[in-house]
Amino acid sequence: MSQDALVALGRDNLYPNYRQPPLVLVRGEGSRVWDAAGKQYFDLFAGIAVSTLGHGHPVLAAAIAAQAKQLIHLSNYFYNKPNVDRAFFCNSGTEANEALLKLARRHFYSKGQADRLRVIAFDNAFHGRTLGALAATGTPKYQEGFGPMPNVTHVPYGDVARVRQEMGPDVAAILVESIQGEGGVLPAPPGFLQQLREIVDEAGALLLADEIQTGIGRTGKFLGFQQYGVKADALSLAKGLAGGVPIGAMLCRAELSEALPPGSHGSTFGGNPLASAAALAVLETLEKDHLLEAVQARGAELAARLTGLAEKYPKLVASSRGTGLLQALVLKDDVDARAVLGKLQDAGVLVTIAGGQALRFTPPLNITSGELGAALDIIDRVLGALP
Repeated sequence: MSQDALVALGRDNLYPNYRQPPLVLVRGEGSRVWDAAGKQYFDLFAGIAVSTLGHGHPVLAAAIAAQAKQLIHLSNYFYNKPNVDRAFFCNSGTEANEALLKLARRHFYSKGQADRLRVIAFDNAFHGRTLGALAATGTPKYQEGFGPMPNVTHVPYGDVARVRQEMGPDVAAILVESIQGEGGVLPAPPGFLQQLREIVDEAGALLLADEIQTGIGRTGKFLGFQQYGVKADALSLAKGLAGGVPIGAMLCRAELSEALPPGSHGSTFGGNPLASAAALAVLETLEKDHLLEAVQARGAELAARLTGLAEKYPKLVASSRGTGLLQALVLKDDVDARAVLGKLQDAGVLVTIAGGQALRFTPPLNITSGELGAALDIIDRVLGALP
């Protein structure tokens, strides 16, 4: 079938809760993908920070194929060899955040503090779309039409005074991202996470880190919180953990390891052998290929180029921001960001929009300097051709 026919089929049959462009991606190699018409694109979004090793990585593909020949699924009624760790495994970031929220409540319930149910979260945050995770998501457009969201208090991101004001004996935890990815790639202000750590310690509450977009080396450290020298009590991982195979994980301090006893939480597919083997391949490659160092180097190159674009096109670009390979070029409010996105796609570069006006860059962690530079050259030309 032609690309146009495939697009028409998708529009006729898929539930219309997404807004896909009129192209069908059929193949990938490294940091490049091709559509059904044979057109090549530089992939600077990597499935929204998921394809850690790019596309068709031989180590990841071999690990998936080898595990598929042995065991794909068992359920959690049994241990499996690729998956033995002090973690709760699930299938997505939303599920990992659900586990965090349940962990915090159940922990205090087991300590005789059943009324400690409230969570402090932040405006512009994104933690998922199930009702529990959605309650913690501080972006009203995602909550519209789903009724009241109880037991979560949202405060401005970075406002320590408001956090202190809202902290009380009914608060179980603070849930926070070190960089608000969906909110527009907004890094935590200096000292913010450190002060949150102090606040929860004083109150006897928990600090929960959403590392779904910032984890697995995305910022140049394995965890985004490590950029700030702060340790959380529990954290969520997903997206890049298995390089494209669905997986999520909730990790916690040893002291919290009994907060969710048998029967209190579960996942049929979570931690299945296939996803676990893929995650191991990603983690081993991350270390073997020194990808954290590569992210730091490519991140510096990306930051320099985005800063240059902001200076070169002041009528179009308001600013640039971010860390490592999670960065954004923020367009001015009077610029049609979706129109710019479409022109970049037409020119052969794929990025995403976050926070309304931010062009978000989350390429594979192993993108080469040459590929990144070539893609940014195209972006430069597209911006230069705008009125």
